[in-house]
Amino acid sequence: MSIRSGRRVQEALKGRFDQVSLLDVDTELIPTLRAGDVDVVWPLLHGASGEDGSLQALLELLGVTFVGTGSRAARVAWNKAVAKAVMMREGISTPEYVTLPQSLFREVGAEQVLDAIVARFSLPLVVKPVRGGSALGVSIVRDRADLARAMVHCFAYGDVALIERHVEGIELAVSVLGTGDDARVLPAVEVAVEGAYDYDARYNAGRVEYFAPARLTAEQAEVVSAAALTVHRTMDLRDLSRVDLILDGDGAAQVLDINIAPGMTETSLLPQAAEAAGLDLGSAYSALVADAHGRGIVD
Repeated sequence: MSIRSGRRVQEALKGRFDQVSLLDVDTELIPTLRAGDVDVVWPLLHGASGEDGSLQALLELLGVTFVGTGSRAARVAWNKAVAKAVMMREGISTPEYVTLPQSLFREVGAEQVLDAIVARFSLPLVVKPVRGGSALGVSIVRDRADLARAMVHCFAYGDVALIERHVEGIELAVSVLGTGDDARVLPAVEVAVEGAYDYDARYNAGRVEYFAPARLTAEQAEVVSAAALTVHRTMDLRDLSRVDLILDGDGAAQVLDINIAPGMTETSLLPQAAEAAGLDLGSAYSALVADAHGRGIVD
């Protein structure tokens, strides 16, 4: 996925800059960056080290200008519980939740903890690792008998689980390009899927149908756009982001997840949104590179 994203961005930028090269995250990365002939890096590494602020922190240490969110804000966005706490503090709607470590289940008895969860939130529930991407370890639980299995599945991908109230509604991905007052929201992409929008649904053809732009009224589109823009600015995100949310039955946008390094392949949601907006990808991506170059190093 990361290689495919990198190649697609490289293709879009070719001819607009003197040289656009793909770099692997390996032992040659630092020497290459230290050689001093790299003007701007666009991190397109998906998963922990590309989205949890680690790669961004390394680039900041090396004094290399890069496209995207800085390391501090990336760390906050990567940790779903911390991100939700910040959003709730700022008045951004997100499903009610609790986070619990795997060790607690062993110490006090798993069944008692599960009973307390159901008593507090009722069913259905969503169980997911507190850190992670690509919907790995995510389950929708509609029956109490399935909750233990969902927890085991979650803990295979991390030692802390986030359990949140399941929200019924229209599942949407809303991308934002730019920074601060210059940020603009792209048309929402609707994700139509039976069951959970999990790893299998995302990466196996046939389970998901996408609508770009989403099938929304003008009022609904304004609600979800405002929510994504508020998240982007509140969380101090830069250049590009994707906010995954549910438009619930009351017309409220419930934010589920924040992506600071969204996929950039031909089938990824941000490029779909950009094309729905009538943007030329080469021009849009070049503008992000130019903005980063003008900004320089800011942590």
